Amino acid sequence: MPFKIIRQDITKMNVDAIVNAANTALQMGGGVCGAIFRAAGVEQMQAACAKAAPIQTGEAAITPGFALPAKFVIHAAGPVFTPLKRRQCRELLRSAYLESLKLAEENGCKSIAFPLISSGIYGYPKDEALEAARFAIEEYLADHEIEVYLVVYDKAAFILSSALLGDVETYIDEHYAETHRYDRRRLLDVEKTALQEAVESNPRAPLPTAAKTPMTQRGLDDLMENLEEPFSDTLLKFIDKKGKTDVEVYKKANIDRKLFSKIRTGKGYTPKKTTILALAVALELTLDETDELLGRAGYALSHARKFDVIVEFFLVNGKYNIYEINEVLFQYDQPLLGS
Repeated sequence: MPFKIIRQDITKMNVDAIVNAANTALQMGGGVCGAIFRAAGVEQMQAACAKAAPIQTGEAAITPGFALPAKFVIHAAGPVFTPLKRRQCRELLRSAYLESLKLAEENGCKSIAFPLISSGIYGYPKDEALEAARFAIEEYLADHEIEVYLVVYDKAAFILSSALLGDVETYIDEHYAETHRYDRRRLLDVEKTALQEAVESNPRAPLPTAAKTPMTQRGLDDLMENLEEPFSDTLLKFIDKKGKTDVEVYKKANIDRKLFSKIRTGKGYTPKKTTILALAVALELTLDETDELLGRAGYALSHARKFDVIVEFFLVNGKYNIYEINEVLFQYDQPLLGS
């Protein structure tokens, strides 16, 4: 199931469970914790928490959601950041995420929303907190099926590695064309042949255009006979070529099994560009291979679109972690890859 980063108020998330960045005593606090208690109903939530308290750092407990849209609240105790104990803090933070995910699945949850645990008053550097969250969630999703959201209320709370952002920014500066150009569809082979024959027979004649030259029935028949292979066939070819399994591909592409099955079987379905690029990342395609896959669905990468340039940066540099790519896309207010 996919992992998505969204900007939203976690108390308004319509998911099976939301996670509270809790203290070990499970007492109402400030920030996200206070907001969750107030939205759920302070008295009811505090009474439920009293029965489950205390927990240890890195552990989690579950209560009903009460007045929240979510059925459950999972209270996860992240670490107070201590620079001299960075490795221990990272392991405890990882545990808080993993224990929350386990509790959610044990209680039949199909979807869960996290805040960025420990990144508030607990002082965890936001870029490190984000990295730890991504690694833990990615680790869990490799073997489990649950829809995960990382909820960011304030964009200022979302900070990426300065080195990565610097590399991406440089690539955008060098390749992004702010003046949008018209992206012409690539001609089919039969069209190229017809155009070449027309030029050779009468070099001085103006080139035919769709607006001036009506398509004859023979020309239409030629086009139909020379259609390129369907998108699904090209996808299967790349899966075989790269030695991947279907499960590997749809998990690494951040799409769910049902959507992947729909794409794989073909039957006239054309996925969105964001989904195709997610598949390209999962298959670890080169830029040329990605162009081929996109072309089968009528898409192309363009330097007139910042989204395309950012994805191209990762492909060119052989960086195929879709969660990392989505973090950068989110930072630039671009659509995310996957479902």
